[in-house]
Amino acid sequence: MSEPRPPVRVERDGALAVVVLDRPDVLNAFDEAMTSALTAAVRDAAADASVRAVVITGAGRAFSAGQDLRDRAASIERGAELHLGDELRRRYHPLVTAIREMPKPVVAALNGVVAGAGLGVACACDIRVASSAAVLRAAWARVGLVPDAGSAFFLPRIVGWGRALHLILAGEPVSADEALGIGLVTRVWPDDAFAASWRAFARQLAAGATEAIALTKRGLNAAWDRDLAAFLEIEAELQDRAGRTADYAEGVRAFLAKRPARFDGR
Repeated sequence: MSEPRPPVRVERDGALAVVVLDRPDVLNAFDEAMTSALTAAVRDAAADASVRAVVITGAGRAFSAGQDLRDRAASIERGAELHLGDELRRRYHPLVTAIREMPKPVVAALNGVVAGAGLGVACACDIRVASSAAVLRAAWARVGLVPDAGSAFFLPRIVGWGRALHLILAGEPVSADEALGIGLVTRVWPDDAFAASWRAFARQLAAGATEAIALTKRGLNAAWDRDLAAFLEIEAELQDRAGRTADYAEGVRAFLAKRPARFDGR
């Protein structure tokens, strides 16, 4: 009997570590195993002195479509009371913290669909670059949740308050070129040249002044995320409440049935 394929694989390219989200059949949606494996891969890269830059990207047609809602649908149908705040504390907050505390540059190479928690993870990275085929979406409002994976902390700091609120409340898809225009990504390359382009870019970072980059990151973090721990706790409390609403249950059912959600505000 063959072993199941790991949900995350790590490739080495000299001093560059490439971390690939590898559940292409579900657009690299995050389940328990994948969040745990990604956190471990980020921590391993941070501890490995031979790694000088990290890229996180996705296999297939997506970076990540966000949380795998199939994990939660069964609980909702059983009438179980969800505690999504606990899930965030256990799974996503350690991942976000590991990325932010990484003393090396972390690049999110956005190769396709980027939604929900996938967008949150991308925003936690230092730099976001995109394929021309990438589509980004703050999708939480579509299923009756609040932004998570640090998104409401990072997005306003990246694109500004008004744009962040529009992205979150409207939930509209954002093309790669639109994302470039608002500063959500800093480079867009043609899809057929994307892999070679981000790899060349990341190799340049890996060849940079490693300690100076680490100190630069530390300085920038000190300047604007001193309250991150407090924010993440607030996020968890809000998500905990949102996850117990009827609207979230309806959002999950509608998403899986591929129909518009019918929210009633409860």
